[in-house]
Amino acid sequence: MRVGAVVLTMGNRPDELRALLDSVAKQNGERVEIVVVGNGSPLPELPEGVRTVELPENLGIPAGRNVGIEAFGPGGSEVDVLLFLDDDGLLAREDTAELCREAFAADPELGIISFRIADPDTGETQRRHVPRLRASDPMRSSRVTTFLGGANAVRTTVFQEVGGLPDDFFYAHEETDLAWRALNAGWLIDYRSDMLLLHPTMAPSRHAVYHRMVARNRVWLARRNLPAVLVPVYLGVWFLLTLARRPSWPALRVWLAGFKEGWTSPCGDRRPMKWATVWRLTRLGRPPVI
Repeated sequence: MRVGAVVLTMGNRPDELRALLDSVAKQNGERVEIVVVGNGSPLPELPEGVRTVELPENLGIPAGRNVGIEAFGPGGSEVDVLLFLDDDGLLAREDTAELCREAFAADPELGIISFRIADPDTGETQRRHVPRLRASDPMRSSRVTTFLGGANAVRTTVFQEVGGLPDDFFYAHEETDLAWRALNAGWLIDYRSDMLLLHPTMAPSRHAVYHRMVARNRVWLARRNLPAVLVPVYLGVWFLLTLARRPSWPALRVWLAGFKEGWTSPCGDRRPMKWATVWRLTRLGRPPVI
């Protein structure tokens, strides 16, 4: 099973990027082919054999990763599996690629694997990095309904069947959009605690666009993928949850503007999931109302 890796970078972490690439190069089994995409920035000197793409402007995370997918042919067709890894992460084990090969070979319905993320100094895995509601035990592997964008593996047949990440999202919720489309097409998603990416603990709100994109894309996600009757339910629940978390007024003001933008701007193609998929998500522990 041929494995490739897509690494997106802004060019501002050359040492961390090199360490990540070294950890990919050390993977057991057949060589993992790598493409590094410079998202609006020139790339530093990279190891021989690494494919490179330099984009003239920052297209955002999903569009940048889509460029990386296409660097392996239409829909990533030159390989069977693609790893997506943050440029400041580090594969902790040398058998991660082999574990991915074994998992995908053993289960033809498995489409996506979400890795565990842990801080390299403390070993802690944040609750938000466990893609399920019952996240208190990060060491428990399970079937899930979404995945982590910077630490995962995707069977390339998934992209060829349901398409890539939603370019216009730029940042936030693009993984769930792809996950819902994959689940609707019959694919399964696993969270694997033994597939580990070391990554420094950082608050997602460090990004200047965080509050706006999280709100806008949440609305787009629902409008694109949910049956019409569930759209106001899902978004109403998230609206109340956001208020319950008592964000600062400046943050809430930006969030509300993003929420409004999600309703008033085009969200892309609407392809509501089947009710069978709604039931499937519910049985997996995360009904699409939260």
